Amino acid sequence: MKTRPTRASLRNVAVAGIVLVVAAGALTAPAAASESTPVTDLDGSCMLLRVIADGTTAGQNNYIEKASVGYGTRADAASAEPIAFDATGLGTYQLTDSGGSDLYESVLGYVWAGDGYGPEADWTITGTEGAYRITATTSGTGIGSRSGKLTVAAGSFTFEPATGCSFPPAATTGLITPATEPAVNADGTLNGYIDAHAHPAGSAAFGGEFVCGSPFAPGGIEVALGGCTSHTIGAGALFEAVIGGSDPFAGDEGWPGFSDWPSSEAMLHEQAYYKGVERAWQGGMRVLNALLVGNRVICELYPERVTSCDEGEQILAQAQLLNDMQDYIDAQSGGPGEGWFQIATTPVEVREIADEGKLAVVLGAETSELFGCRVIDGVAQCDEEDIDTGLDEMSALGVSGLYPIHKFDNAFGGTRFDAGVTGAAINVGNLISTGSWWQAESCAGPSDNEQPISNDAIADLLSAGVNVPAGTTLPVYPEGPICNVQELTALGEYLVEGMMDRGMIIHIDHMGVRTAQAVLDITEDADYSGVASVHSWSDPTITGRIAQSGGFVAGYAYSAADAGNGEPDFLTQWRENSAAAAGTMNAYGVGSDVNGLAVQPGARLDADTVPLQYPFTTPNGAVFERQVFGDRTWDLNTDGVSQYGMYADWFADVIAYAGSDSALLEQQMMGGAESYVQMWEEALSWTE
Repeated sequence: MKTRPTRASLRNVAVAGIVLVVAAGALTAPAAASESTPVTDLDGSCMLLRVIADGTTAGQNNYIEKASVGYGTRADAASAEPIAFDATGLGTYQLTDSGGSDLYESVLGYVWAGDGYGPEADWTITGTEGAYRITATTSGTGIGSRSGKLTVAAGSFTFEPATGCSFPPAATTGLITPATEPAVNADGTLNGYIDAHAHPAGSAAFGGEFVCGSPFAPGGIEVALGGCTSHTIGAGALFEAVIGGSDPFAGDEGWPGFSDWPSSEAMLHEQAYYKGVERAWQGGMRVLNALLVGNRVICELYPERVTSCDEGEQILAQAQLLNDMQDYIDAQSGGPGEGWFQIATTPVEVREIADEGKLAVVLGAETSELFGCRVIDGVAQCDEEDIDTGLDEMSALGVSGLYPIHKFDNAFGGTRFDAGVTGAAINVGNLISTGSWWQAESCAGPSDNEQPISNDAIADLLSAGVNVPAGTTLPVYPEGPICNVQELTALGEYLVEGMMDRGMIIHIDHMGVRTAQAVLDITEDADYSGVASVHSWSDPTITGRIAQSGGFVAGYAYSAADAGNGEPDFLTQWRENSAAAAGTMNAYGVGSDVNGLAVQPGARLDADTVPLQYPFTTPNGAVFERQVFGDRTWDLNTDGVSQYGMYADWFADVIAYAGSDSALLEQQMMGGAESYVQMWEEALSWTE
């Protein structure tokens, strides 16, 4: 399939502080192949490697063979060792012999057989057919033959197709029959659903160590989904208990048995491994809204980190991870632009990607101190110039929409409270960020979530080691419905108007109702439809106004029916949002909030009597069996959505469980991606 040369690329992002330079690809003639040209189409190959120039001799019997220590280079074809190529990036590979050992560069300069992937087992391959060069990616040294051994030398190779290779373990998607419905309808509209709120790069947020695992890794699933002892002892275990609600003394087995994680409630472990995302795409997902998330307070509270806690730098780290993920999937698919996972920075690019049958990944940002605009004791820490600079940088990065407010009050307005013990924990974060607890008063009509009247929940957090300033008075809130007293600020109005001027999507979720109402007053007066609520963090009156003004609504991905975890169910919420929209909601989306410190859908309580039957068929006609990772087989009826691939199962289950509403729900969900893109297009056209 041809590479699309006009799509903007994040591969050339240059960073100086938080300055972004995004280079667009240009339509040029392909460069002539040379010995330095990366070879990107070898993934999945099984080859015999023959040395053809080694600085010593070159004869007929110079194939690589397994030796007692390392590898020899004097074998004939009959005794040569077949080598498996598994792409780790564009032009880089993990090389595995028939016994499952990985070729690696030893400290002595020889190539030996290792028992697992690591940086020394990563190889860059350049050149052309008949004259390939193999270079250690980490050290940059080439390899060849010396004295009959595979070692550091100025060598080149031929690759000859072989059999008998041993490939590294990999997850399957469980696809039995591909989709029968096209990704794009005859009229050019997208045919599929949207996950409008996800964090596939969330493992790079919060300092880079807060989440165990990653959505992909050179070295495969063994590396990406291995366990993390840091999450079973010390601070990691404490955060697992406080935020994830899990047993801090439980095990941490990921690969290969996955007895402990991923699970629907393991919020600090990777839940969006790329083979799971691939299954969801095969099952009808056309657009994935990848939100770049950041929280300085959480990052600074967690003692282990590999990146800065600056929220802007957290956004950049995740943008780079998504770009690397695109490259990795491209490498697994034959080269640049060939993969099914493609980043889109404009609606035009979304449509191009969908037309190729691929998944369009769009970018957004969700942080609590956007552009550094926190407040300290009521004083804003940014100005209009900071906002303009930040918006321009986000636009250059290709970010389609922003959350002006997330978990804390900030210089733009007030947050919508979390409830219960979680709310108490985030309230402590608000104190650390702003110097103040949430301020609330009783209110009639739409309200924010009620807070514990006693101080027990906050006291529990304090006893668990969360520090607050000495002499701080703990808050007590009124009973019944309450509203955040902080409303939309003058800087908040400036931000909203700046987003409208740039055609950006304004994400209302997480705004307190008074702030959200003020924002909608502005957008409705301007006839601006680029407004969204995409994971159920708004009052139904707010979502109703959004739908009626041409915005987009998606429901949080709860179970189809009661999962017994105290959470609402998806279908009830869909019906409530439909009622609030008063007949104006013609499409609907889902917001998984995966990797966003959010519980995923659990198994329905009645799944044993009314199960999802395997194999199942999704609305686009794809047929799936259960997905397998290592030694673990996933089943929605018992596991819920333990990892992202089960959203294909969840989607089919929700549609079937809707009963008499199944046809309507399927129509609205399969029109969700198109509706979201149309909203984005209309927002951009508003600026013209």
